[in-house]
Amino acid sequence: MSIAAHCRELADQIAAADPPPMTIMEVCGTHSHAIGRYGIRQLLPESIRLISGPGCPVCVTADSDLDAIVQIAQQGAIIATFGDMVRVIGPRGSLADARAAGVEVRVMYSPMQSLDLAREYPDREVVLIGVGFETTTPAIAVTVSDAASTGLRNFSVYACHKLVPPALEVLIADPDCRIDALLCPGHVSTIIGANAYEFIPRDHGIPCAIAGFTPLDILLGVNSLVNQIVSGEPRVDNCYPRAVQAEGNPKARAQVESVFAVADVDWRGLGMLPDSGLALRAEYSHLDARTRFDLAPPIEIDRGPCICGEVLQGKALPTDCPAFGSACTPQSPIGPCMVSSEGSCAAAYRYGG
Repeated sequence: MSIAAHCRELADQIAAADPPPMTIMEVCGTHSHAIGRYGIRQLLPESIRLISGPGCPVCVTADSDLDAIVQIAQQGAIIATFGDMVRVIGPRGSLADARAAGVEVRVMYSPMQSLDLAREYPDREVVLIGVGFETTTPAIAVTVSDAASTGLRNFSVYACHKLVPPALEVLIADPDCRIDALLCPGHVSTIIGANAYEFIPRDHGIPCAIAGFTPLDILLGVNSLVNQIVSGEPRVDNCYPRAVQAEGNPKARAQVESVFAVADVDWRGLGMLPDSGLALRAEYSHLDARTRFDLAPPIEIDRGPCICGEVLQGKALPTDCPAFGSACTPQSPIGPCMVSSEGSCAAAYRYGG
């Protein structure tokens, strides 16, 4: 059987289950784009509503952090960052604005490149912007560990790392979100494992399915969620066993835990959440850009009609935003959900709302 035929068969099985009205939240920006790209919504019954959650690490980076990052750039540091962060507009503008004004911003493909920069420019401060969920954090942790062991003195990290399970707990508890099932992120789950979501069906009665990123993967996940809801037996179903294990990746988690400690962090849309992110441990505090630079209190920004915060909570669709597709486009974005390659607004704009 071809993949296309298998997908059609799964779509037919989902329809045959006669699913009641339900809202499924995917918690991964790659899922959001794959759902749009492959027309998954058009294959499903109208009773199934797919919405995006806080699955884009760039999108959930708070204005307070964007403000601090631009301040650091304006103080003469070389900024090493992943590409999506460059165009996100904060209270003092974006890193792209700072670069246009003469600041040195380097886009990297591996965090280890930031160490090469620090060695190449020993008289300059090099700051690595550590943005991401559990997927990218192990690589940042290895970079920090290497910097400490080799005694690099002109290198530091501005950590904005977020943890997915605490954010899910907050969304589930919010009555305005009305989430019936969760399509859990494949990449994150390779690190934290399927067991990390057990609290969701156990404590909240909400079905979970971990899915990969092909059309077949996503339909397998949706089919599992529909069957769980119809049967009234919620659980965590690992539909991505070729990449995700029950315990995840213990080695990667150990590396992260050796460098970072759980901390309260600020999320766009969700605010300050306890124990929902990571900060450098005390023994690595000399590599913390937050203390190395003199940072003024964050200023506020008027984003006008942008509703990225509501979109990230699943309380609004990208097309509900009055700026969507007019004042806010990928070429001229207002909010981060339109900037990032994992943003739900960018997905809706590219593939249709």
